[in-house]
Amino acid sequence: MEEAELTYSVTTPTLFIADHTGVPDSFRGTGAGLAMVQALVAAARKDGFKVMALCPFVRAQAQKHPDWSDVFV
Repeated sequence: MEEAELTYSVTTPTLFIADHTGVPDSFRGTGAGLAMVQALVAAARKDGFKVMALCPFVRAQAQKHPDWSDVFV
């Protein structure tokens, strides 16, 4: 079974570093990567943490969604 992933590190109780997303070729173009970032943003808002985007895909999505600026540092 192929799976998509978004990996992160918890550096402090209020800061996560998103460092990698991986989407199998069979999922490309389906919105799977965006869905993972959306879930990360929702969790950050719910639990009160910030996200530093080291992953180029996460960083690009953060730039495309200025309404997420409260989450990304």
